Amino acid sequence: MSRLRRVARQASRAGRQRDREERCDLCAEPLPTGYPHRHVLQSATGTVSCACRACAVLFDHGATTAGGYRLLPQERCRLEGCRIDDAAWAGLGVPVSLAFFTRSGEDGEVTAAYPSPLGALRATVAADSWREVEQCHPDLPVHVTDVQALLVHRSRGADEYWLVPLDDCYRLVAVVRAHWKGLDGGPEVWQRVEDFFRELTEPTPFTTEEASWASP
Repeated sequence: MSRLRRVARQASRAGRQRDREERCDLCAEPLPTGYPHRHVLQSATGTVSCACRACAVLFDHGATTAGGYRLLPQERCRLEGCRIDDAAWAGLGVPVSLAFFTRSGEDGEVTAAYPSPLGALRATVAADSWREVEQCHPDLPVHVTDVQALLVHRSRGADEYWLVPLDDCYRLVAVVRAHWKGLDGGPEVWQRVEDFFRELTEPTPFTTEEASWASP
């Protein structure tokens, strides 16, 4: 009987360990611990999913395949010389100073999203307002897509503009949602936001838990 109990406890621990493991959302293959993995976007739902190396290869080169999945890029680029003035920003209809913008691959509609204690809040950007923003930097008309976003940080005196993969934006949403306190967020969340932007040049794991906080 004691041997059976030991076997049962070991099986229970193994089951809990499997539950804690991050797995590919497409094939359920375990993902390497502590190492950044790739992500795919399902265009129809806007959901970002974790992908193992084998699945990422299937969706490489930006091709859309069965199921409407697209592989998110890995490159990040700070747009030096880019600046959206206060008037242009007001025209975007974004009530805060930290937001990201993507363009639908189907109809070209631009969506603004911004982190909040509730996750990512979204608003459609008027076409005229977006055309004004595109004049701020030559890379914007071509490189803002459904998988690569313009990420803008104008909060608390900052003035940063980045082209980043969509999963970076969702990771920022997760940071804000996890650490926001009170009406203005509190000092901890803003310190973490600053840390996020300072570390943008470093590869950072993006977990399934963060995806569930940030995705629609």
